[in-house]
Amino acid sequence: MASTTAPPTGAAEGTGGSSRRGSTVYRGDLGMWSWVAHRITGVLTFFFLFAHVLDTAVVRVSPNAYDKVIELYKNPLVNLLELGLVAAVLYHALNGIRIMLVDFWAKGPRFQRPMLWAIIVIWVVVMVPGAYFMLQRSFITVFGGGN
Repeated sequence: MASTTAPPTGAAEGTGGSSRRGSTVYRGDLGMWSWVAHRITGVLTFFFLFAHVLDTAVVRVSPNAYDKVIELYKNPLVNLLELGLVAAVLYHALNGIRIMLVDFWAKGPRFQRPMLWAIIVIWVVVMVPGAYFMLQRSFITVFGGGN
């Protein structure tokens, strides 16, 4: 029987188990960071939806208060937060599709890394023009110009 106290496979003798596998700090690769980003963007999207339901419910209580909330949303700082929300939702959706392909497509695990790079490229291609159009009004408001 194998001992449960044996050093991890591949650990060099006399190193005290300080191999990468035996260390206490996980130094993951791109896959770990995509997992972390997927969880963070999911939580951020949940909290946005919660806040959105609350601010929309204000209209039933006081239409004037609702109008003030909507006016607050026209602030350029809030526009930056909206851009962050779009970035988070887009990444979460694209990565969710990748995760489904990895789980349900027979060849998915083999193409996991190329699919991750593909969603990163798609995310950038969509976010660059999206950021331009989303921030255009805020730049005009802050820096002047226009018609």
